[in-house]
Amino acid sequence: MSQIYEVSVESFVDGEHKLEKYQGCVLLIVNTASRCGFAHQLTGLQELYERYKDDQFQILAFPSNQFMNQEPLNDEEIPKVFQAKHGVTFPIFKKIDVRGANIHPLYDRLTSATKGVGSSKIKWNFTKFLIDRHGNVVERYGPGVSIERIEDEVVNLLG
Repeated sequence: MSQIYEVSVESFVDGEHKLEKYQGCVLLIVNTASRCGFAHQLTGLQELYERYKDDQFQILAFPSNQFMNQEPLNDEEIPKVFQAKHGVTFPIFKKIDVRGANIHPLYDRLTSATKGVGSSKIKWNFTKFLIDRHGNVVERYGPGVSIERIEDEVVNLLG
């Protein structure tokens, strides 16, 4: 079993559970913030999710307030705002640290498996990690990478 599946996360819907729940799925994991300039991507991510969710594709959103306080909302408000503004129905988890001394174990594993520009640390909101059906990190995308480019890779992994 991939190390990613051993990580526990806390969701609004089913509380704390291990990511093994998503074993066999293609995953796109993204750190989000409601007041980020990239928050408009949530709409495109929801559209991507709608197109492929029946093919064992999941998007997992992990809000973080580590970049210029762009996620000031509390854990209960975040899903409501994402739903109201962007129609988000994919899983949104409780707020976590994606870098630094208190980095969540999931992001520790994701960033250890990939390199960003200059270092492996997350540099901004909406960094995305594409995970294959076996739990392997296939690609890391910076915040500005288009959903269309990511979609091509998702389709390839879904086969």
